[in-house]
Amino acid sequence: MSIVIKFFVAPDRDAAAAVVGGGPDGVFESLTYGNFDAEEALIEWESIFTGRSFEELVAADEPEVIADPGDGEGPLVLAVSRTVKDALAGADELRLGEVGRLWLQERAEDGEVLDQQTAAGILRALAGLARAVGGREDRLYCWMA
Repeated sequence: MSIVIKFFVAPDRDAAAAVVGGGPDGVFESLTYGNFDAEEALIEWESIFTGRSFEELVAADEPEVIADPGDGEGPLVLAVSRTVKDALAGADELRLGEVGRLWLQERAEDGEVLDQQTAAGILRALAGLARAVGGREDRLYCWMA
């Protein structure tokens, strides 16, 4: 489980990787959350949005690791897939609510408890960030520590 999670927009992989040591604060605008497994969440959201299985996405190396100097033992940066970014950007409130409910079910099956309001808030804020990226070449990333 990630203690600190920050979703942010960066112009490219190198810029995103450069913040792995201290996070995106002061460099890029970010959304901050905590206490859920962001890597699993990215896979689960893509699975819910696309219908692809969790296992299929893991086998495809989703989400892409951009920087992991501690080999899983410290801060790392993941790229949010364009599929998830586009799905979030295009989702209306009803769809975001549905994805949130399905995500909560997935988490509950693994014994992780999140409330509906928190899940909906995370997805709404991420959708707003994804919409702000729009058609630019910037990408959405996730820093975790």
